[in-house]
Parts: sequence; C-alpha cells; structure tokens
Amino acid sequence: MTRQDAEDHEPTGPEGSGLETRIARSIAPTVEHMGYELVRVLVLGRDRPTVQIMADRADGSLISVEDCERISHAVSAVLDVEDPLPGRWNLEVSSAGIDRPLTRVKDWNRFAGHEARVEMLAPIGGRRRFSGIVLGADEAHARLRLETGEDVTLPLHDIRRAKLILTDALIEATATSPSHSKMAN
Repeated sequence: MTRQDAEDHEPTGPEGSGLETRIARSIAPTVEHMGYELVRVLVLGRDRPTVQIMADRADGSLISVEDCERISHAVSAVLDVEDPLPGRWNLEVSSAGIDRPLTRVKDWNRFAGHEARVEMLAPIGGRRRFSGIVLGADEAHARLRLETGEDVTLPLHDIRRAKLILTDALIEATATSPSHSKMAN
C-alpha cells in the first residue's frame, strides 16, 4: 500500500491489512468531516479484536482526550452500521503521540530532520532495518540519512513499519511548534 498525499484516505500504515484498509476507508470521511485526520488503523487480537485508531487534528494542534472521545463515538456508530468485524470488538482512539508512526508522505515531510527507525518488507542492500535522520518523502519513496552519512531511498510500498525515535530534539520541536502549542496532550 502506498502512502501518497493524494491517498491520505488510506492511513492504515504500512502494516495495514485488507480489513484495516476497509475500516479506514469507511471511517475516514466521518473523521475528516469532524476536523481530524486518520494516522493509522490497526486490528489486534482474535477472540475479541481491538480496533486501534490513531488520529491527528487537521489544524495541526494536539489532540485532546475530548477529541478522542468525539472520534470514538462517531467511529463506533459508523462501524456498527458497516459491521466489518464479526462478533464483539473493542475500540481504542488515541493521538499518534510524539514518537509517532510515519504512515503518510506528509508525516515524512513534516518530521524531516528527526530520527526514525524503519523496517522493510523486503531487504534493500541486504538490510531490512534502518535508523537515521528523516529527509522527507515523495509519492513513491521516503529518504533517510543513515548514521554512516549515506542517504537511502526506501520504497513506501515496501515499508512494513516506520516510527520516530523519541529524542530531546523531537520533544522540543513538538513542544515549541506553533501548531502544537494550542492544546496540551
């Protein structure tokens, strides 16, 4: 699955399954209409699955507990109608957090200059795991500068998982960013 800005309606992240993509597509219009953006949808567990939803405020400010509650009520109603999961399930809604997953092109570009870890589905140059400084992304590739100083280009559709690393610089950047000073997390 690619994560193109034009496809922000598929924010399930690289580890998203077909079910997760279907859920994301069914709830994205409601969530976006409310002024939020989906970051990732995961379905965990078998007997009583948990649908985990990560969201951001569309205006860039920090998401609050009240925001998560509003999203939860709206998404629950949509999922009750769509009924994508048989039987009983749980719903969890949260912010993406500071050390957030990088699931969309806009995330890669927004957090350029910060450290991240990436795990690939297929090896690149014999490696599946990379750590380094985020350089940004385009519609097809994310770029990372490794500790060796080498720049690596990673096909977005081959990224299994990518996540920011919690550093003092990341904490400072998110704490002082004008779009993040509007609310406390």
